[in-house]
Amino acid sequence: MDLRERDGFPPLVVELWGPAALFTRPEAKVERVSYPVMTPSAAVGVLEAIFWKPEFTWQVVAIEVLAPIREGRVRRNETTQVVPRDSALRGERVNTADHRTQRASTILLDVRYRVHAHVVLRDHATDPVPKYRDQFRRRVDRGACFSQPYFGTREFPAAFGPASEAAPVPLSGDLGVMLHSIKHGKDGHNPQSSWFTARLDHGVLHVPEQGITAGGTT
Repeated sequence: MDLRERDGFPPLVVELWGPAALFTRPEAKVERVSYPVMTPSAAVGVLEAIFWKPEFTWQVVAIEVLAPIREGRVRRNETTQVVPRDSALRGERVNTADHRTQRASTILLDVRYRVHAHVVLRDHATDPVPKYRDQFRRRVDRGACFSQPYFGTREFPAAFGPASEAAPVPLSGDLGVMLHSIKHGKDGHNPQSSWFTARLDHGVLHVPEQGITAGGTT
């Protein structure tokens, strides 16, 4: 598999697996429907749960699908009212029993992925890339993480470990427009989403360096 280098280094690799996943398509309004493959933004979330530092960001370049794509249906209790962030910090809460609704979800079953990603240093970083790469590898080898990784929603935990030699599934086809990343403003508000046209090529989702926003390239 041809994967681009960055700063003279090949991508770091980690294998992820779990009994279920839900990578929600944003266009699904009434019911939650998962993308058929893990999104780059979800992969970044897992990587940050394993190892995060303010000195760098993660750039996902490829996601290999190692298990057949299987769908299932579940019903989940959700709340129709959410407390704004500032109100929550002041201690305000929602009575979920009074605002509870059931929503059907189309989820993925028995998922397994191999994620390839680069460490991208921020301007204020003082340590070299190899230091962070080595730290990430050691954490993966011993199963250490800052928080429990999950596949899309917290009820679907993700396990992780060193990459195996398993071959990707022999599937190819267009996946449509997929969420690439979400960037937040300096105050944590006004998130901006970017997108890309996704395609599975012999079981591999290749991820462009940048997505497209409504106003152009990010």
